[in-house]
Amino acid sequence: MKFDYVVLPAFILLFGILVIWLSVHRFRSLSTKSYRMWRKVSERIVLSIIVLLVAAVAGSSSFNAIANYYFWTKNPPPGSFYTVNGHKMRMYCMGSGSPTIILESGLGNDALIWGGVQPVLAKTTRVCSYDRAGLGWSEPVSGPRDADHIAGELHGLLLEAKITGPIVLMGHSLGGMIIRDYATRYPADIAGLVFVDSASPLQFQNPVLEAANANGPPIWALLLLYRSEWVLGVPRLVGACSQPVRGFEAHAAKLEAEALCDPPVWTAFREENAVTQSGLEAAHTGPFGVLPILIFSHDPAKYLPKQNPPKLYVDVQNELSRLQEDLKNLSTRSRRIVAQDSGHVIQLDRPDLLEKEVPPFIEQIRGTAPPPTSYGTTITE
Repeated sequence: MKFDYVVLPAFILLFGILVIWLSVHRFRSLSTKSYRMWRKVSERIVLSIIVLLVAAVAGSSSFNAIANYYFWTKNPPPGSFYTVNGHKMRMYCMGSGSPTIILESGLGNDALIWGGVQPVLAKTTRVCSYDRAGLGWSEPVSGPRDADHIAGELHGLLLEAKITGPIVLMGHSLGGMIIRDYATRYPADIAGLVFVDSASPLQFQNPVLEAANANGPPIWALLLLYRSEWVLGVPRLVGACSQPVRGFEAHAAKLEAEALCDPPVWTAFREENAVTQSGLEAAHTGPFGVLPILIFSHDPAKYLPKQNPPKLYVDVQNELSRLQEDLKNLSTRSRRIVAQDSGHVIQLDRPDLLEKEVPPFIEQIRGTAPPPTSYGTTITE
């Protein structure tokens, strides 16, 4: 049972009914009171507003819960389920060939985030995306959500799915630290790594980035605000759940659009809460010798005003770029591509770049294409 989309909406509805009943009762009883006319009129106005607001909130929350349940009942997820350490995890594989690409999503994202690029990459080789525990259709688990634990769960999932090497791990954001952890703990079958605007272990102790984060509200406050919006059905009311995601095939676009109204807030909070520990774990990974590594980074200009950007903004982007550049030190066979005009989620902003560069990277690993002559370089594309 989903607490946010069953229990909370039911509580809001029952509470709303109680408030409306009390308000109506008070409204009707005012005619028997010996109050002055101005007080009766004022109270009736206030009670009418309360009834309207409560009815709107309860109605919106209930409608959102019903729509959410109806959609997922009629649109089962693609892929297969496997039992890992006593809980079910979903994996979705497409295509054929070796090595197998394993897609690792960013913080709070399930496998749907890859719905645009996965079918295209599957034309070259087998590509598998999966939902981490507590995300998408995978069951939540207790305990820490740091890189060590997540990498261990992924290893168990691959064993259950009988996916043995070679594999190429492709991780976005937090997923970049998870694939580093995995490659260090289970190196035997790793054929390559692809970082998609990966988080860096050092960024969580970087004074420039810490100073920038200190200016904003704490993450728990943002998550609480967003959770309230989703439970009340605000995104659905403004049409956010019906906008197909650009670049996705039709079915995946519907699933990802609806997922915007069903976010895993609690799991995202747990992953965020463990991100410093994940960074410490990832900091002890590598270097990986001659392992092929391909690095995609966001365009710093995407986050800077065109004229007179504040110094803090410039400093933050410079630090992030430097940390992305440091990823090249993980292997002597690494190279970096800055995705022009792309923000952090490159698989949504510039799927064309991933679809263009990853297939030849796979062919080079296979030995069916000559190795690049640009190891150690950084280009903008």
